[in-house]
Amino acid sequence: MESGGYLPIHRETLASAMKHERRWKPHHSKPSSSSSSSSSSSSSSSSSSSSKAHLIMGFLSCLAWLYVAGRLWQDSQNRIVLSTLLQMNSGNLPKVLTVEDKLKSLGCKEIGRKIVEAEMDLTLAKSQGYLWRNGSTTSAKKLLAVIGVYTGFGSRLRRNIFRGSWMPRGDALRKLEEKGVVIRFVIGRSANRGDSLDRNIDDENRRTKDFLILESHEEAEDELPRKAKSFFSAAVEAWDAEFYVKVDDNINLDLDGLIEILESRRGHQGVYMGCMKSGVVVSEEGKQWYEPEWWKFGDSKSYFRHASGSLFILSNNLARYININSASLKTYSHDDISVGSWMMGVDTTYVDDDRLCCGSSRQEKVCSIA
Repeated sequence: MESGGYLPIHRETLASAMKHERRWKPHHSKPSSSSSSSSSSSSSSSSSSSSKAHLIMGFLSCLAWLYVAGRLWQDSQNRIVLSTLLQMNSGNLPKVLTVEDKLKSLGCKEIGRKIVEAEMDLTLAKSQGYLWRNGSTTSAKKLLAVIGVYTGFGSRLRRNIFRGSWMPRGDALRKLEEKGVVIRFVIGRSANRGDSLDRNIDDENRRTKDFLILESHEEAEDELPRKAKSFFSAAVEAWDAEFYVKVDDNINLDLDGLIEILESRRGHQGVYMGCMKSGVVVSEEGKQWYEPEWWKFGDSKSYFRHASGSLFILSNNLARYININSASLKTYSHDDISVGSWMMGVDTTYVDDDRLCCGSSRQEKVCSIA
């Protein structure tokens, strides 16, 4: 009985399960169809997006190509225009501008000729030790002499004495210049430019017209060696003379006797005239005539041969030598020693004339201590 009761239940359960399976299958097939449709739609959308991207990229590439091609064409046109302009203008300009072409374009041929002449003169001067000979470019007759009388700010009374004795003044001074002899009082400027000392000299010169004022020189007792350079330089630039004479303002001159000596040597070059001397170099500081650079004169402490500072004479080329080399010439404590040292370095003829020894007792001398 128990076994008979179990069998019907089993058949019912199997039939129920098969029925349930048939009912489940249709419902399960519907979702599969929906999934397939969704997959197809997604693939179609992706393919469409990819085609659009390719089209956009191709369009942009075409634009870039057109831009580059346009620029290349424009550059080629510019090159053609520039090449045409250069060909048109190439025949109007020299390929290389020479110095001659530049001078022509500036109208400076005359200046160029003068530069060449100056260079030739400089080369000649260097070959002659910066000494200028008689081949002067001027055809005017040279003066015989320029006589420079050293003076100072406090020497007005002494100047007036000279003007009333051996030194002509006024019309007589001008007539002497016409004969070839120029005489001037030589003075520099005050340390305080434009002060009463300078103004007094300017006023005196306006009345007498017998000064050579050294504008670049400061008048001072310890500046006498530099005053010698300034005097010879200024005198050479102002007058072309055979000789240049330096005289102290405590010297009386026999002017006719001096002119006679100078006339006898007219045309001579390289002449250094005066009362030649040498002497002991003073090395003790504080003593008169002390020479700070005494050690340069050797163990014997003796000066070389030189003309006394009271009166000495240089020929034209020696004065020009000082003018040209003024900046590099060494000065010592005394003007006569300084000038003597400059003469040692050039071809110089020393003329020791005792008539130019102002302190001697000789009767025929042309100068004396005032």
